[in-house]
Amino acid sequence: MTLHQFWSPIMISLQVTIVASIIAFILAISAAWLMKKRSFKGRSLIETMFLLPLVLPPSVVGFGLLVLLGQNSWFGVFIETIFEQSLVFTKGAAVVSAFVVAFPLIYMTLKSGFEQIDHEFEDAARSMGAGEMQVFWYVTLPMAWRSLITGYVLGFARSIGEFGATLMFAGNIPGKTQTLPTAIYLAVEAGNRTQAYYWVITIVIFSFFLLMLTYIVKS
Repeated sequence: MTLHQFWSPIMISLQVTIVASIIAFILAISAAWLMKKRSFKGRSLIETMFLLPLVLPPSVVGFGLLVLLGQNSWFGVFIETIFEQSLVFTKGAAVVSAFVVAFPLIYMTLKSGFEQIDHEFEDAARSMGAGEMQVFWYVTLPMAWRSLITGYVLGFARSIGEFGATLMFAGNIPGKTQTLPTAIYLAVEAGNRTQAYYWVITIVIFSFFLLMLTYIVKS
């Protein structure tokens, strides 16, 4: 195994994970804030849909993405028309797969963090004339900083470890869509155990430090 072959899936994983986790983080903040503030019919249904990827088998998530965003769907055709190529078996597909599995974890963490904030501080800001966005930026977010960091780190760790949905939707193309988990799978299938060991050690060390960071933030 050359140095390029070793680093290629690692770099692709980092690129995919950074983009997916940032998008998931931004959308999860918005969703958690809106859900915290409102009570309406169908809320439980929406939240169930948000969290569904957490309990579904990764292969089901991947199949769902193929159905919803593949070449035979209207949205897949729309994407192909705009970008002049299908989303399936591209790095974009890997980003979507990582996003789908990271979003529920980030959302749960942020929603819990927002709900633990003493609402008297938010109400005090409103009584002083602050608008909802001002309350959000200057009161809610600063008071929930631990949850923000924890949520992002957990989402990042979940994204970088995504395997099943990525394999089905993005494929396992070396140098293009082959992430670290799919590279490990291919190496084991091909009998390259030494190669697999190096990648396994890499992702274990990386995940260990990410989880350790969440404990440091909470303490």
